[in-house]
Amino acid sequence: MSSTTSTRTRILQVAAQLVGDSPDGDISTRAVCEAAQVGAPALYRHFGDKEGLLSAVVDHGFEQYLATKREREASADPVEDLRRGWDSHVEFAVRNPNLYRLMNSPAMRTPPAAALESHRILTRDLERAAAQGRIRVAPELAAQMVMSATVGVALMLVARPATFDDPGLSRRVRDAVHASILTPDSDPDPDPGTGAGEEAEVPSAAARLSALLRQAQGSGLSTAEAALMKEWLDRVANAGPEG
Repeated sequence: MSSTTSTRTRILQVAAQLVGDSPDGDISTRAVCEAAQVGAPALYRHFGDKEGLLSAVVDHGFEQYLATKREREASADPVEDLRRGWDSHVEFAVRNPNLYRLMNSPAMRTPPAAALESHRILTRDLERAAAQGRIRVAPELAAQMVMSATVGVALMLVARPATFDDPGLSRRVRDAVHASILTPDSDPDPDPGTGAGEEAEVPSAAARLSALLRQAQGSGLSTAEAALMKEWLDRVANAGPEG
């Protein structure tokens, strides 16, 4: 390991430790430099500024979490993968509260790479579900709905544990959100007699065809035609049965 890499790694490890030990997750560059035994110019040379350092800390800490997602073999059931993905996300947040708050802080002007990769993995699972005709809306919209709900629950559990103390809260919200985007056949406890299956048929079919079109190598359409078709199908899928 070169001295440059060693210095950067040492700064990063020290900063991650200080973030984890801090009462509110905030740290100063001076404290990092003192603990890492480096001068301020070295810190700024490697990370640019405090925001760059904190973004690197988030990516460093989230790397272990994302490694498990990257290594996970996609099962034959993308809906079950979605449930496990939600649960593992929330569990990571509860185990690493300061890191998780930092990752989702509005003070971070640039989203950490870890957050963007996590969103791509979620979208990939939703695209697989769409290709099986199991979601009601386009995968991109579904990903936004699921991610915003997951992060919201995780932040409440981390920031206000005394108020949000129901151990089943995450699962309840997960199932409610999934019920709003999944077709009835994907719901583990569907309500027979609601007629939801017929109402969801057209949006689900549009979402499925859009996902299959993205996967197809020889659809017979030009790039522009395929993009336009996808836009139309996603609009039908996202409009819902009453659109």
